[in-house]
Amino acid sequence: MPFYQSEEQKEYIENLGKAIERFSKREQELDESGGFPFTNINELKQFGYNTLTLAKKYGGKGGSLYDYLLSQERIARESGPTALAIGWHAGVVLELVENQNWDEEVLDEFFREIANGALVNRAATEPQTGSPTRGGRPETTAVKKGNKWLINGRKTFTTLAPVLDLFIVSAWIPEEETIGSFLIHKDTKGLRIEETWDVISMQGTGSHDLVLENVEIPEKYYVEKQEDRPRGKSAWLLHIPACYLGIAMAARDYAVEFAKTYSPNSLNGPISELPNVQRVIGEIELEMTEARHFLYSVAEKWQTKPDYHDELSRDLAAVKFRVTNNAISIVDKAMRVVGAKSLQRTNPLQRYYRDVRAGLHNPPMDDSTIQLLAKSALYEDRD
Repeated sequence: MPFYQSEEQKEYIENLGKAIERFSKREQELDESGGFPFTNINELKQFGYNTLTLAKKYGGKGGSLYDYLLSQERIARESGPTALAIGWHAGVVLELVENQNWDEEVLDEFFREIANGALVNRAATEPQTGSPTRGGRPETTAVKKGNKWLINGRKTFTTLAPVLDLFIVSAWIPEEETIGSFLIHKDTKGLRIEETWDVISMQGTGSHDLVLENVEIPEKYYVEKQEDRPRGKSAWLLHIPACYLGIAMAARDYAVEFAKTYSPNSLNGPISELPNVQRVIGEIELEMTEARHFLYSVAEKWQTKPDYHDELSRDLAAVKFRVTNNAISIVDKAMRVVGAKSLQRTNPLQRYYRDVRAGLHNPPMDDSTIQLLAKSALYEDRD
């Protein structure tokens, strides 16, 4: 069933598919080498994807949340790590376009850099605090020094690190006893990337450590206080389940094609004729349909019913939980259809299996979502 809202949207996704058709052919080598998909990112920039969510007045496409999610799912079908990596950039831009919570002059400067090809991500996770969604206070500090800020600290999971031009860094400000965010350019003295990312899934995201040693930045680049950042307005984080849904779709496609073409000599036709295989594929289709309807219905409601954002914020977490867990189940079932061949290093299913499980560790975490939903049912009136 098509999920496009318009012919223009459909055409954009089809053109995007043509622009990224070589991504999947590079995945095996990148996975084995632990490399970063520089070529993929460059091709996305050539297509103009880096400005998809940038407002039109700054030279972007002005893409909506729905456009963004469809695009992320499509990219992930070819390369999950590439999709997740570029997704953080596009999501940060979308968040700032919607919230407009920075000083106007700095925000204008920032958007113009994005229009000129700059890539950005937030750097918030730290070795001792873990995910910022857990509420830990950053050990990274920002101290006022005349008309400048002096920043020291280390950030982990800085996705897209090898190609980032701009970093939005969270830090504890002792004199204000608050958490603030600072915009820092990659060429600032004292900033460096330490290549620490060595994992069995999503290796291509390049989520290395960001190290800040006596980094000095102008006063104006203290861009936001934690309390000034709109809470619950994080629909852009739906790019995470959209990415894992794309990976699951790739696994689904592989399993279906395998079932239609694999004919062992013990049968008189392909294994797709076996009732047990049909049952598993039917379950895959059910989980895929459920996940896509949930994701895109919430995205559409978010766009068309802004007065209900507070209520919908609970659904954002639920979508991430359900879609990601469905994606894991879909890949597992696809491997059951294909059998032991799915474990061969040259088979993409084993890579999909490793990559899709990374979704469990992206925010919000499953336990937080379940607790949120429980409290909503027990203590809040949903009428």
